[in-house]
Amino acid sequence: MDLRLAKISDLPKLKDVYGNIIHNMHRNNIPIWDEIYPSEFFRDDIENNRLYVLVEDNEEIVAAFALCESNDGESYVKWENDHHKALYLDRFGVNVDYSRQGIGSIMLNHAITLAKQKNAKYLRLFVVDINKPAINLYLKNRFRQVDGIYEEQIDDDLTLREYGFEIEVF
Repeated sequence: MDLRLAKISDLPKLKDVYGNIIHNMHRNNIPIWDEIYPSEFFRDDIENNRLYVLVEDNEEIVAAFALCESNDGESYVKWENDHHKALYLDRFGVNVDYSRQGIGSIMLNHAITLAKQKNAKYLRLFVVDINKPAINLYLKNRFRQVDGIYEEQIDDDLTLREYGFEIEVF
């Protein structure tokens, strides 16, 4: 398997992989992603060189994530240190055909390595409170939950309560 920056030609496969992830999340009562998020952000992520994909030799997408310079929720929680550079892990997903094979941990390690290479001191992320499998993955991989909650208003009927997690990479 190879980690690389995503290309525009990956968009159809990414949308299929994330469509299956979303279907699986809904089946498991984690209805936090839909046909708009995260797929509508992939083109911009690719054009800004921040979307990474793990691919098989046949170019099948195993997992993906975006590494972003900022996050809308960053000022709503209490990070260990606000004065050091941090990158934010976003749109993190593992192809459902590769579930329970340790791919999530492998991808987190790749993200940590990339954050170091980009001179960040911290890798941070937000996770919705009902996404217990993701929370468990982050805790298992030494991420620390910080104080505070980011309440992201999606529309009149939906507000997501998100926890902040971080790991020091340097």
